[in-house]
Amino acid sequence: MATRLALVFFFVLAFLLPLPSAALFQSCTFDAIYQLGDSISDTGNLIRDSPAGAASTFARLPYGQTYFDKATGRCSNGLLMVDYLAMDADLPLLNPYLKKDADFSHGVNFAVAGSTALDTSFLAHKNIQSPVTNSSLNVQLDWFNTFVNSVCNSKTECEQRFEMGLFLVGEIGGNDYNYAFFQGKTIEEVQRTIVPHVVQTIKDAVRKVIDFGAQRIVVPGNFPIGCMPIYLTGFQTNDTTAYDEFKCLKGLNEFAMYHNDHLQQALEELRHEHPDVVIVYADYYNAFQWILRHATYLGFEAGSTQKACCGVGGDYDFSLTRICGVPGVPVCSNPESRVSWDGIHLTQKAYEYMAEWLIRDITPNIHCIF
Repeated sequence: MATRLALVFFFVLAFLLPLPSAALFQSCTFDAIYQLGDSISDTGNLIRDSPAGAASTFARLPYGQTYFDKATGRCSNGLLMVDYLAMDADLPLLNPYLKKDADFSHGVNFAVAGSTALDTSFLAHKNIQSPVTNSSLNVQLDWFNTFVNSVCNSKTECEQRFEMGLFLVGEIGGNDYNYAFFQGKTIEEVQRTIVPHVVQTIKDAVRKVIDFGAQRIVVPGNFPIGCMPIYLTGFQTNDTTAYDEFKCLKGLNEFAMYHNDHLQQALEELRHEHPDVVIVYADYYNAFQWILRHATYLGFEAGSTQKACCGVGGDYDFSLTRICGVPGVPVCSNPESRVSWDGIHLTQKAYEYMAEWLIRDITPNIHCIF
């Protein structure tokens, strides 16, 4: 009987835990990855973008401590999802566009931490300040255009160069919402006045990379933001009905789903416009919820899935006034046991699991037999 129960437990565990991705992307023979986005993907642009970026906490330890033993500008203790995608495709890690004399032969990372989908002037018109960087999605596309002009001389040449590349447009737009909510905008107001513009801007960006010659494009949605320590701290309430089964804020998660639904509708429209281009939605929302659902089996510390590893204060080890990287702010002893790194971004281990989930979800839809 005991043996039978052990076998049952083994098979249940094997089902719940992700198998190694087995280099699924290698079958696609991608020769390069091109990334647009924000802090979820930035491999070092913000810290080179301005003096303020160079002075940010992302430019110093403990950021990067686990994998690099130094800060690289990545907003985590180590690798990001785009790093795992590159590794799975047997490609080098992407260099940031603003790194001088970098090797861009296998792709470029244009993402900037703190960036928005919408231009900062548009947000300012809506009384929303973008305090970190002016390098919005359109600025990144301008950089991309400069890069394109430097490597090919005609549309045909660009199509040939980018034919075997993977283009990642996002995740982007999360900061537009972050800044709006923490500057006093309501969910209803943001849904009505910001979401349509964010989705349209992402849609236009996908059109632009198609013009560059992209044939395979992945467009991620938003996370369940109501599960993040920054939101759980900022919008904490005694109303128990405001929380879901994972102790996340339901209203904010419903907002993220609202954005994701509208984004997926926009992508479907783009598929009809460009039937010869593969456009795939990357489901960050369900990838993250999968981690929460199986956190204990994945090795994350029970009861700590919504606590920051690097942070201090309140129920979620997070405070906007004493953020990760500020002197005296502690780091947990085992970052691999936490999902959240700094209350806003995830740990390397959580990003690894998300990347594995996404690779398995995306690969069947990307039609990567060249």
